[in-house]
Amino acid sequence: MTELNIDHWWQPFTNVRAFRNNPRMFTRAEGCFLYDDKGRDVLDITAGLWCVGLGHARAEIADAIREQSMTLDYAPPFQFGNPTTFQFAEKLAQHAPDELSRIFFTNSGSESVDSAIKIAFNYQIARGKPAKTRMISRQRGYHGINVGGTSLQGLPNNRKGFPVLDTVDFLDDTLDLDQSAFSRGLPEVGADKAEQLKTIIDERGADNICAVIVEPVVGAGGMVPPPAGYLHRIREICDEADILLIFDEVVTGFGRTGSPFAAQTFGVIPDIMTTAKAINGGTIPMGGVFIRPEIQQAIFDAAPTTMPELMHGNTYSGSPIAAAAGLAAFKIFEREGLLTRASGPIGAYWESALHSLRDIDHIIDIRNCGLLGAVTFKSNAEKYPAGAGVAVHNKCFENGLLARGVGDGMVMSPPLTISESEIDLFIERYRKSIIDVFG
Repeated sequence: MTELNIDHWWQPFTNVRAFRNNPRMFTRAEGCFLYDDKGRDVLDITAGLWCVGLGHARAEIADAIREQSMTLDYAPPFQFGNPTTFQFAEKLAQHAPDELSRIFFTNSGSESVDSAIKIAFNYQIARGKPAKTRMISRQRGYHGINVGGTSLQGLPNNRKGFPVLDTVDFLDDTLDLDQSAFSRGLPEVGADKAEQLKTIIDERGADNICAVIVEPVVGAGGMVPPPAGYLHRIREICDEADILLIFDEVVTGFGRTGSPFAAQTFGVIPDIMTTAKAINGGTIPMGGVFIRPEIQQAIFDAAPTTMPELMHGNTYSGSPIAAAAGLAAFKIFEREGLLTRASGPIGAYWESALHSLRDIDHIIDIRNCGLLGAVTFKSNAEKYPAGAGVAVHNKCFENGLLARGVGDGMVMSPPLTISESEIDLFIERYRKSIIDVFG
């Protein structure tokens, strides 16, 4: 590694100057662990970036990727198809809510969000309502890095310095530490915050609003579960105003909340649902937009029969190799019961373990939902200008733990395969790291 040239790769969401002064390298991975260039094991309590739900280095997926690459490595998706991708779409539809049975493949969550926006706009035009162009998002929400998704960002730093659409309004953040700190699962208060949606609709006019997009559980913005009843009320208001509801399930999809999708966990079905990350175990870039058939049909009915119904797509949309990885991943999901495992004993064990940290003075909140977790520390901008969570994140790595810092907080999303003993190891290393930072 001492001879490795690290000048040429401009890493995403990285302080590259700091990295060059202190490179942190991973060289292999297995199960719930990453291994650095010094041979140390690092417990991956973030499943990569929310994506390695099956744990690292699953041989079945690697074998499927190789077999597919030697059979049909690539087939153009424009005007052509391939059996593997059709089979994977059918498999996904089997686990999705029945109402969301049409799937448009992408290569990432960012592409899924922008594809969902385009589909929503196209639908409104197709049904004769072209004025419905405004979008409503939510503060603290993260919706990828394309221009559309950046425009929907509820994280101000992610919008700075980039072109954004000016047709987006934002619902208030639902995190309420005064009333809901240390909630286990969904906070019991806060559903009334959904009423702000009616205020925005009254101000802008329902005839001008295309869709509302929310993460069922806020992910990169700090892992914030919705207040009980909040999503149901959002759904009701959208129905009353004839506005589409889009769930961004890039983080929450594929077993993270204890059901295949958070829509099923919370019993609220959107009109469009974006996914990516764990769709094939995080092995090959892939995402998917799940759509109600009636939305697809409206677009089909309005389109000329001699043209593509949707003038949108990517070179690698529905890649047969990514689909083969997905089919192999779902064999594991199904065989090991991973799509619902977070709702069982391991989810309860995770909750208890995470909340066992409550005795630490510097922690002001702990949140959990399924196999998701978050901790918020007391703010001290003078001592930790990048955030206390970032300081703990750095110490965690030194202590053999990968947990993500977000300002004054940290978020966790362990592989769905994690064991009780590995959760115990997480608590041991995490507690030590917090004490090392704060004393």
